Amino acid sequence: MISNKTRRVLFITQWRYNDALIQTYTLPYIRIIRNITPGYFYLIAVSDRSEKIKISKRGNIALIELPLRRKPLLLQWLLNIIALVRISTKKNIPIVHTFCTPAGAIGALLKMMNKKRVLVLDSVEPHAESMVESKTWSTSGIKFKLLWYMEKKQFKMADRFIMAAEGMDKYILNKYGVTVKDFSTKPACVDLNEFSFGKIQNPDLMAKYNLADKVTCVYAGKFGGFYMEDEVFVFMKKCEDFWGSGKFRFLILSNIDDEYVKQKVKKTGLSKEAVLRLFVPHKDVPEYMGLADFAICPFKPIPSKRYATPIKNGEYWALGLPVVITPNISNDSEVIEKHNAGAIVETLDDKGYMKAIEKIDSIISGKSRAEIYAQIRPLAEKYRNFTIAEKVYGEVYASLG
Repeated sequence: MISNKTRRVLFITQWRYNDALIQTYTLPYIRIIRNITPGYFYLIAVSDRSEKIKISKRGNIALIELPLRRKPLLLQWLLNIIALVRISTKKNIPIVHTFCTPAGAIGALLKMMNKKRVLVLDSVEPHAESMVESKTWSTSGIKFKLLWYMEKKQFKMADRFIMAAEGMDKYILNKYGVTVKDFSTKPACVDLNEFSFGKIQNPDLMAKYNLADKVTCVYAGKFGGFYMEDEVFVFMKKCEDFWGSGKFRFLILSNIDDEYVKQKVKKTGLSKEAVLRLFVPHKDVPEYMGLADFAICPFKPIPSKRYATPIKNGEYWALGLPVVITPNISNDSEVIEKHNAGAIVETLDDKGYMKAIEKIDSIISGKSRAEIYAQIRPLAEKYRNFTIAEKVYGEVYASLG
């Protein structure tokens, strides 16, 4: 639905502008919203390279980078919020659109300052409880208590909700006692043109990294926090044992420190030759991800991740990659199992690892990469298509009048 109404929207994230979560997640959504409704858009990001607020133009978006270098951090955020109040008042911005609940907390504070502001919560999934379940935070810590309080506040105050996965409305009711009626559900969508068959097994790159006769597993992401660490490398060691020394490769697309990888390799007995760590620009990720035969999504199997939306799974599916995943991650685990599109690691032990490896082997053995692509690609087209986002944002912004 196209609107001729000119709007002023403040998009709030707590990510750095060059982070993949802005480049491949936030910006595509903002572009969709621009096509739905014209207006003046302002994007909030954070920066640890400056002690002052920086405002610059990024195409048709005004980028406002908030400093994070000043200590203590809570004082810095207090100053940042005061600055945002001034900016949103000066620019007369009536709509605040936030991504994930840490940014939603800031949006709630802005709405407290001006009740007439419309607060749209996007990509709503548990964060405070997830940080505790992953053993990153403690329930006695100030970060947990503050975000838990602000999550309840934003859920009470929001005008529109866009959930990351089905069932999040029930989670909010059970955990916070807040009934959410007006909501949509939008998973992490993928650019199906960028992640496509043409990006699979680039012959020059296959030759450069000597992958033509290898079974390659790719992981594009971080370690620690919500993601497993030792377990991933133990699993890779089991893969190397299964497919044979010299025949398996673990491709890590990340800026993780090489020393970290060396320590994990040494600890698990995985051969150094089996691991290839590369950090490439966002625009090159599809081609490098497409070098693999299968992928891994190593979320810790914690209860709250049932309501998350792993971005990389959509990208893996779009490239026709079977995915190894833990149970009950969003609805992705169910989709993978239902469509024979990967393997569920049911238990984090030798038995669980081998069962998953044998399942992957049964999917990829005796089939061409094109055949596997044809089997798995439709999952991205059905579950992670940008047409889902276009429909959701069209409905949300039409409802704002």
